[in-house]
Amino acid sequence: MISISHHGATSGVTGSCHELTLGQGAQKSGILIDCGLFQGQDEGRGASASDLSIDFPIEHIRALVVTHVHIDHVGRIPYLLAAGFEGPIICSEPSAIMLPEILEDALKIGFTRNRQLIERVLGLIRSRLVPVPYGKWHSVFAEGDCSLSVRLQRAGHILGSAYVECDARVGDSEERIVFSGDLGAPHAPLLPSPKSPERADRLVIESTYGDKDHEDRETRRYRLKAVLEHALEDGGTVLVPAFSIGRTQELLYEIEGLIHEFGGELWGNLEIIVDSPLAAEFTRIYRDLKPYWDAEATDLVRQGRHPLSFEQLTVINSHEDHLNAVDYLARSHRPCVVLAGSGMCAGGRVVNYLKAMLGDKRNDVLFVGYQAAGTPGRDILTYGPRGGWVELDDERYDIRARIHQVGGYSAHAGQSDLAAFVSGIPVSPREIRIVHGDQDAKQALKRCFQSLAGIDIIIPSE
Repeated sequence: MISISHHGATSGVTGSCHELTLGQGAQKSGILIDCGLFQGQDEGRGASASDLSIDFPIEHIRALVVTHVHIDHVGRIPYLLAAGFEGPIICSEPSAIMLPEILEDALKIGFTRNRQLIERVLGLIRSRLVPVPYGKWHSVFAEGDCSLSVRLQRAGHILGSAYVECDARVGDSEERIVFSGDLGAPHAPLLPSPKSPERADRLVIESTYGDKDHEDRETRRYRLKAVLEHALEDGGTVLVPAFSIGRTQELLYEIEGLIHEFGGELWGNLEIIVDSPLAAEFTRIYRDLKPYWDAEATDLVRQGRHPLSFEQLTVINSHEDHLNAVDYLARSHRPCVVLAGSGMCAGGRVVNYLKAMLGDKRNDVLFVGYQAAGTPGRDILTYGPRGGWVELDDERYDIRARIHQVGGYSAHAGQSDLAAFVSGIPVSPREIRIVHGDQDAKQALKRCFQSLAGIDIIIPSE
């Protein structure tokens, strides 16, 4: 018996955690694919103390496979360890470098400020990491008539992201099950586009944007340029709430390209600030891992360009410098782009910028990623264009700044991309499970897949 079950990302887009089990009863063994934190509205199922605990049996779990290091895919790992998980943590080579960094930040925010305890947990995580090269099969276990091997393939979502191919055998029954993780949009900056698997008997696929397609890259570059020109014209600030990994680096890449293309004194006055120590650290890691960049980005480096480290880029680390930057930009008329976390405005340094700048029509807020229901980011996106308000730290702030959303930098595949990923599999899967999306997105993607004959399409609940 080979079975799939889900411990997150079925009622929303966060808390990813899926289980592949071989055998049954006392003889069963399994693996987890991701073990992520719940965020936003999903926190009703997520971030209470009981939901942070691991509420499913793990005695038979032999390994954890990480698709990528976003917190909604890895944030429950400390709790998994606390529950007694003793297996390896299998991931790509870039993810092995970044995972301790992201979990250190998560531990400080939601677990403990005790430095000694944090180091102990991080030491345990580092000792369990098993980096696996892309495209190489890795045996997880082979005992009696049960065996399981996994292979990671590039997913194009963020640096180190992977989809997971699982070759499972129980007796005479053999299957290949594929877990998509988060798939990137084709032609996104920096990373190669994902390619369809050569085989998938069963597929678990994300649906974040299962109900829509993104703008093409030229369109979104044009829209990004228009927002930046607004700042240049009236001396305002463009505030970009951005995740530390992925979007921050993609935006720096695109902004450097615009500055290089248009140049001149006007664009020379535009300052770019990354106000996030974590984002700055991951940008450094991105620079160090150029072998994982796509051909376009590699060519720029050969030309002497530095798309993640250029003259107009300033990084802010200390909290004091952060507060000074907020105060200076709120009072000055210097055109500036600020990238700060968190991406959904639910915390982090972006909140201080929002409080100081939402009330000024010279400023712009540019959303480039998914905003989960129940987060301040979703509220600003929904009510800002209507002249509404948002609640931050229990206070209301009127929204007079211009609000924009550019979808192509979401780092997630759109509906057509997801359909192409599936249709590119030489023999269609017999079963597709749709996860990691709002209900509308999952239903829309299901309708899209129904044109493929002979596939059992499931929208699972936990």
